[in-house]
Amino acid sequence: MADYRFVTYETVDEGTIARIMLNRPDQRNAQQRGLLVELNEAFLRAEADDAVRVVILGGHGPMFSSGHDLGSKQAMAEHAPGPDQHPSFLEGGATRKAAEKLMLQEWHHFFQNTLRWRNLRKITVAQVHGDVYAAALMLMWSCDLIVAAEGTRFADVVGTRLGMCGVEYFAHPWEFGARKTKELMLTGDTLSVDEAYQLGMVSKVFPLDDLAERTLEFARRIAKVPTMAALLVKESVNQTQDNQGFYNSLNACFTLHQLNHSHWTQLHGGGFPVAGESDGVPNWRQAPPVVPAVKDQVRAGGTEQADA
Repeated sequence: MADYRFVTYETVDEGTIARIMLNRPDQRNAQQRGLLVELNEAFLRAEADDAVRVVILGGHGPMFSSGHDLGSKQAMAEHAPGPDQHPSFLEGGATRKAAEKLMLQEWHHFFQNTLRWRNLRKITVAQVHGDVYAAALMLMWSCDLIVAAEGTRFADVVGTRLGMCGVEYFAHPWEFGARKTKELMLTGDTLSVDEAYQLGMVSKVFPLDDLAERTLEFARRIAKVPTMAALLVKESVNQTQDNQGFYNSLNACFTLHQLNHSHWTQLHGGGFPVAGESDGVPNWRQAPPVVPAVKDQVRAGGTEQADA
């Protein structure tokens, strides 16, 4: 099997449970191309292994994932021609031009990957902690069940920090509800782990120090269900969502995401395909702290500073 640089892979309990962990802790598990390609390989490895019944997805370090990698040296080296360029930047639309290039690359590595993981032929459990922001939501939402540490916060800040209408896999209304999605997207505020539990998005909440072991216990319980029954439970729910419009909605929203990118590219004369300070959006690196969404304040803390 392949040696991984950006994820770890192990099986426990005589191979019945596979545990995949994002492994860029110094970068808060930001998702650059190498990590995403390895994560897909690890998921497919678990899917192909008939001994595996449940797959756990977590992250090493202080948080599950900080979302897309927006400019680390490693991410830039993977993108640019040279000895460190990732092979995926030479295929799958990467050599096309303009909006076609960005659309095809995001379709392959953000959108289709996430859909594939959502429909993996195994039961999957996300094990999350820290701040789960933007593209980290996509990874988490691709899993069948979500277990979180106490204090975990969820947010998509791309609307207020990048001028975008959400991430590529727009499952937000299905996970947050329609009006809550609008609020969270238009403010960049966070949803607490307790609120996420009340919404049914999160199944279990454990102390951080116990998270890994308790998630494993949860996976062991699920692994006792006959594989055919478990798969058909998953498929019944997923098909119900798809018949309600989930799959078509995601496809439509991915197209809107690309329109949003094209808008900023056109305004910037072919430049970076997201909003910047000249568009009235604060630089995401110096943006004010993200704050909780609270029912009796416009912005938590009662401050007049710009929204995050």
